[in-house]
Amino acid sequence: MNLNRRSLLAATAASVAATAAGAAPAAADDGPGGRRLRTGFERLADDGFALLDGQKVGIVTNPTGVTRDVRHIVDVMHADRRVNLVAVFGPEHGFRGTAQAGGSEGRYDDPATGLPVYDTYQVSGQPLADIFTTSGVDTVVFDIQDAGARFYTYIWTLYDCMEAAALAGKRFVVLDRPNPATGRDAYGPVLHEEFASFVGRKPIAQQHGMTVAELARLYNGEFLAKPVPLETVLMTGWKRTDFYEASGLPWVLPSPNMPTTDTALVYSGTCMFEGTLLSEGRGTTRPFELLGADGVDRHWAEAANALELPGVHFREAYFAPTFSKFQGKTVGGLQIHVHDRAAYDPVRTGVGLLVTAKQVWDGFGWREDNAIDRLTGSTLVRTMVDAGAGTDDIVAAWQDELSAFRAVRRHYLLYR
Repeated sequence: MNLNRRSLLAATAASVAATAAGAAPAAADDGPGGRRLRTGFERLADDGFALLDGQKVGIVTNPTGVTRDVRHIVDVMHADRRVNLVAVFGPEHGFRGTAQAGGSEGRYDDPATGLPVYDTYQVSGQPLADIFTTSGVDTVVFDIQDAGARFYTYIWTLYDCMEAAALAGKRFVVLDRPNPATGRDAYGPVLHEEFASFVGRKPIAQQHGMTVAELARLYNGEFLAKPVPLETVLMTGWKRTDFYEASGLPWVLPSPNMPTTDTALVYSGTCMFEGTLLSEGRGTTRPFELLGADGVDRHWAEAANALELPGVHFREAYFAPTFSKFQGKTVGGLQIHVHDRAAYDPVRTGVGLLVTAKQVWDGFGWREDNAIDRLTGSTLVRTMVDAGAGTDDIVAAWQDELSAFRAVRRHYLLYR
């Protein structure tokens, strides 16, 4: 990921494109406290959809693609004569969000608009380029709410669609939305490319601290063999330190197990438990905040609290998942309670919980498919936990690669 001349040129070109799209990142003085966030879609619409004029448009979106008054942007664009919207492309969970993890909705015509909906889940490269060609679009628009973690698949749908659009000779427009985990910095291990999968295509940090528009610029400048003609419509009124609530936007579940902004805050750490034999809380009303297994008791919360991890407390908890691991069985564990969001480090916290779970539960182990290595991006976390390493030692082991990623990341940031 050395920043080379091609990368710098691509970064500069993307910045120019963003400015051309009317997307300067300065704050807007039009709301309470002198600052009101406006999403990329809001700015596109306020400009009369001029960026899409004369184009046959397809949009990659899901239930999170809504306006401030929760109208879906597909419905809004379809009803607006200034937009020639001809296709919709659905990611994991589907355009209307009816599918669980690892599923999608397939190809169908949307009952509300009559538009053809194409399934992009686990489709990439030339087959996805062929879908874009078949759809007849000139421009592919992307507008999906991210959760801020490398293994949240929508950012790899973004990557795959950019790559496919380049192959198909299509223009690509990204409409930006807030990162709910903030854009303060990047945290956690960086993916090693031999562990690339749909939960991590390229070497970025586990908590990337970027918006989707910034990631699109990073992809174009660092990873795509053939950069796509890219334009980004940025937000106004967003600061890198903002948590989602500061946006004033409604929270729509990006996926079935991301019910609240609290979930998004902890997700980049506790999703690592998907790679273990413990429940990550799927099948409860607090997925990724409730963790546990059969035979775990109060000693885990006690051990976790003894680490004195910043910004978080742990409560002994018992729950019975309605699906997924331990379905219908009451298990013991803990619930994460974040009391200081600014101090909280979700990835360090997740590592601390892995370390202490191994210490207090004799049933601790990893899924046989090595999902933990794909989630964390290498064997580092798994092997160090197995060797009995402490939280600080594990976190220290990825600092060099994280520093290298942060140096590259800085060239693609668009907000102060």
